[in-house]
Amino acid sequence: MANEADSAVRFIEAVLQQCERFSRVTFFAVVDTVSADATLDELRRLAKREPRLRPLWAPENRCVVDAYVAGYRAALGAGCDWILEIDAGFSHQPEEMPRFFEAMSQGYDCVFGSRFCDGGGMSGESRIRYIVSKGGTILTRVLLGSRLSDMTSGYEMFTRPVLEYVLERGIRSRAHFFQTEIKMYCHIFNIAEVPIHYTLPSPRLRRGAILEAFYQLGRLIVLRLKGDLPNLRREGRRVSA
Repeated sequence: MANEADSAVRFIEAVLQQCERFSRVTFFAVVDTVSADATLDELRRLAKREPRLRPLWAPENRCVVDAYVAGYRAALGAGCDWILEIDAGFSHQPEEMPRFFEAMSQGYDCVFGSRFCDGGGMSGESRIRYIVSKGGTILTRVLLGSRLSDMTSGYEMFTRPVLEYVLERGIRSRAHFFQTEIKMYCHIFNIAEVPIHYTLPSPRLRRGAILEAFYQLGRLIVLRLKGDLPNLRREGRRVSA
């Protein structure tokens, strides 16, 4: 979470409402120095009356990937069996969470939200951002052999062993391409896609992040040629909403 003081409490309450079916739930909200408003204060106030919330203050973060990894490690450290990653600010819709739960209950190891499969969509994005997201997916499918329809979405769910494997393997990307990197590593597992709707504009993509994505894509291509990437035999399966 960053600079979301106006919506933080409402978002967390909406997410936790979707988790009522589970006996043990923990919401890890990661905040670092990118956030310059009262987001952290709002979270700490809410945590006093909501024991399921754990605000994570991570001033040591150096990039967006560090924030996600901090959340991953906190969830694993707390003994969580399923870990759902969701962007705050209602860019990802909490009411779509049951789609992930249902797919996981069918025995999948990880479930990825897709804006580009049947039933998915996006609004509020700039055309440039759409082209980058869609084009990046197509390029990855062609060059790395993925069968997922959305390689850049950050709405996803993992079992504990899968996330442990990803972290043990190591995430090399330092920008948004890390979502693609994670998905490539997960192809050795039983994976599924569910449709999601992404709303609200994302921060402007910086030239450095795009160049870093091409560098990391090239690195993955080299790993694939060397036989050091998972064998992409399992196709992403789409699970109806």
